[in-house]
Amino acid sequence: MAIIILIVVIVLALLVVGYIISTQRELVHLDELCKNATSQIAVQLNSRWDAITALAKSAAQYASHESETLINTIRERRQGNITTADQINEQQGAISQLLGRLIAIGEAYPNLKADSLYKEAMDGMRDYEEKVRISRMVYNDTATKMNRMVRQWPSSIVAGFLHFTERAYLELDDAKKASYPDLDEAFKK
Repeated sequence: MAIIILIVVIVLALLVVGYIISTQRELVHLDELCKNATSQIAVQLNSRWDAITALAKSAAQYASHESETLINTIRERRQGNITTADQINEQQGAISQLLGRLIAIGEAYPNLKADSLYKEAMDGMRDYEEKVRISRMVYNDTATKMNRMVRQWPSSIVAGFLHFTERAYLELDDAKKASYPDLDEAFKK
């Protein structure tokens, strides 16, 4: 009888250890996916900064003072090492703000909008916007999976023991929210 109890205890201990190892591996996998997605977004944000710089330089021949101000602002706001969702959200807001200023310059100078360099840079911006949108979706999906593992029982015990924490989500910036039409207001009419 003692041998059976010992065998049952050993089997249960092996199951618990196996679960802990499996959960740890899944948490590390998700953590690495989150880091990778953050890195991909940082690469795309840097590309967007480059495109904005190209736009500012193409605007220089039409509006030299405004473009110099924008280029200086780009240098100040561009962060080197982006590793958190908050830093990504901050960079997204800065890019949106500067892009709005560049579009306003383009509206003020119709010849600038016809310039081929300006058109190419705007097309590049649209391309980078799409890549960032997709990268943000990948990050948020991965963060959801990670957060689920960190919060759900019994994996939450392993996550807490191994110091895994929830990941912040990337939020839609306020400039984009403000540009959306108010559908409630539209349907009241």
